[in-house]
Amino acid sequence: MRYLMTTGPSDTAPDKKLFAEMGEFVRELTASGVLLATGGLEPGGTRITSNGAEITVTDGPFTEAKEAIASFALVEVRSKEEAIELGRRFRRIVGDGQSTIQQVFSA
Repeated sequence: MRYLMTTGPSDTAPDKKLFAEMGEFVRELTASGVLLATGGLEPGGTRITSNGAEITVTDGPFTEAKEAIASFALVEVRSKEEAIELGRRFRRIVGDGQSTIQQVFSA
């Protein structure tokens, strides 16, 4: 099962300890084959909205910056519970904030 794990921006600047702990976490997940992709995302982005035949393109940032996604990880695990445990480990490393886990369905 694949899960997309996303997290919002943080008010706290990362320090050397955070980089070291996150580096070890990423190395562990990569070596085990669980981590398929990870990365940071540009703030704001571009929103494309459709309404009938009308397509609207709007460049960010958007007013609800607290709902923005700052980074992601795509993982492959055996169960939702395993994905949740990875999310718990991630939050313990990075501290306060919010992450979302969503199952990725393939065709």
